[in-house]
Amino acid sequence: MKFSTAITLLLSVSSTTTTFGFSLNNRHQSTSFVTKRSPLPPSVLNTNILTTTTTIIQRTNPTNLSMSSTNAPGISIGVVGATGAVGVEIVNCLNRFSSLSVSELRIFGSARSAGTTRDAGEKFGDVKVELFGVKEARECDVVFLAVSGDFSLEHAKAIAEGDDGAVVIDNSSAFRYDKDIPLVVPEINGECSKGSKLIANPNCTTAIGLMALWPLHKLFKLKRVMMSTYQAASGAGQPGMDELKEGTRAIIAGEKDVADNAIFTYPLPFNVIPQIDKFMDNGYTKEEMKVTWECRKICGLSDDFPVSCTAVRIPTFRAHAETIIIETEEPVDIEAARKAFEDAPGIKLVDDPDKLEYPMPLTATGQYDVEVGRLRKSLVFGENGMEFFVVGDQLLRGAALNAVLVAEEMVANGSLGAK
Repeated sequence: MKFSTAITLLLSVSSTTTTFGFSLNNRHQSTSFVTKRSPLPPSVLNTNILTTTTTIIQRTNPTNLSMSSTNAPGISIGVVGATGAVGVEIVNCLNRFSSLSVSELRIFGSARSAGTTRDAGEKFGDVKVELFGVKEARECDVVFLAVSGDFSLEHAKAIAEGDDGAVVIDNSSAFRYDKDIPLVVPEINGECSKGSKLIANPNCTTAIGLMALWPLHKLFKLKRVMMSTYQAASGAGQPGMDELKEGTRAIIAGEKDVADNAIFTYPLPFNVIPQIDKFMDNGYTKEEMKVTWECRKICGLSDDFPVSCTAVRIPTFRAHAETIIIETEEPVDIEAARKAFEDAPGIKLVDDPDKLEYPMPLTATGQYDVEVGRLRKSLVFGENGMEFFVVGDQLLRGAALNAVLVAEEMVANGSLGAK
């Protein structure tokens, strides 16, 4: 595949403005807690942030969640995996979004990174990376784990156990399906975090989709859910984004006809891959089954509630898109659904076909809110069906932001405070 010199020149010029080679417009006004987005300032940039973030949003209005008082004693926060894609955004959210009163930010790393200094943004300044240890992590009031499931399985419970342990909010899949450990999206089941020391953060695809599904479930009562997802390279972390970026560059520069691949099963540039995670015995991938399992658990649905998903990796950087079709117990009223989305925390309704306005990765990237649009009654299920399109930033709503909101919810319900 060869591209013209003009296209190559265009890419090289546009890539000097943002990491992704495009600039984001400013047409969105958030319904809940985002009203303005601005360029990520140099003070919160490090090597990882430069390649994972194009913009950051300043929250000017609080979410509808109960939030911690800024007059409360500050809590000590630890982040394990702070230099990875999700860990970077946790620190960003603590800087730019969170209402948490923080007395201290501690960053834990491996022997390779211990002793180095990280720029943790305006609020925290330079932070020296500490060698991870369970004893040291337990000194914190809350620890965010942005690491592998194996690491979490080995250390999370040890960090949290006992009255003197830290609250642990785990971003891996290690504990999501443990019946004794809450799996939390604060806007849906935040009360489940009360009294718990270990909280599981949901899969990114689930978290983004449920932001839109929950208001509809309360209105019309879901009967079945069918989802097709178009998932960004960021789902594979920083290495996935790097592989997409370098592969795209190599093709456009004329160096290769087909990009190399090491992270993804097949080359991702100019391709889509209908497989994310390993295949299960039922023909679904594990990523697809995560959506089924987690929707049931978070929403308190029965173990046989019908949720089906097809997950596809696409060559975008960090915003997941989802087509969702629902059948409901009660007849669907589109205007009522629209009003519910307008009122829901964490949702931005982008649905004006006459103006060609609808959710896109281009506009959802860097946004705290999930965009919802393309609202319509289903031709398949008629009066008791609805179809819509959802896009959310995988690293924010799908991971880091949700984790920080869990911490805020736990401060509000008395489960997290200074020791």
